[in-house]
Amino acid sequence: MFNFKAYNAADWFSFYRIVMGPVLILLIFFDQRMAFSWMLLLSFASDGIDGFLARNFNMASERGATLDSIGDQITFFVAVLGLIVFEPGFIKENHLIIIIALIPYFFQTVMAYFKYGKLTSFHTYLAKITAILQAFFIVIILFFGPINWLFYTMIAFGLVEILEEIILVFMYDHWVSDVRGIYWALKDPRRKRK
Repeated sequence: MFNFKAYNAADWFSFYRIVMGPVLILLIFFDQRMAFSWMLLLSFASDGIDGFLARNFNMASERGATLDSIGDQITFFVAVLGLIVFEPGFIKENHLIIIIALIPYFFQTVMAYFKYGKLTSFHTYLAKITAILQAFFIVIILFFGPINWLFYTMIAFGLVEILEEIILVFMYDHWVSDVRGIYWALKDPRRKRK
């Protein structure tokens, strides 16, 4: 039987997403929408696989959490770039909402880099729900076209989730992973004490 833990298969799925970033950018550059859409779908799916393996085969590590966060950021960036290129009308029509949603995201990212020197890896429940909604929306729009109610739902969850992440950055003096949410952070002994 294959020993997942010995080879830390979870990290390989995260690494896959990192490596696929430049490949996806090339597919955008060469205007390969369908190939980009399918490869992006595989990248989104690999995000669920690495988390499942890490949790169920006891492979969670700080390195893995960091790789996962880097893979998530690269996949999200490339997905947004793909939407800008392949769905410019939708982006133009909703640019103000998208900018409003991205401002707190960039603010939280800068906060994390100044405080921890790297991306956060809180992996809250809200972050997981938001990631699923983002992936679902992006894949749907690339294959079938936009669904407005799904877009607004994704934006709303994203804003609430990033607000939670900002609060968590204030709550933790040192980088931690797998917090689940503010409720759990309040009981977490890793949190700063006053």
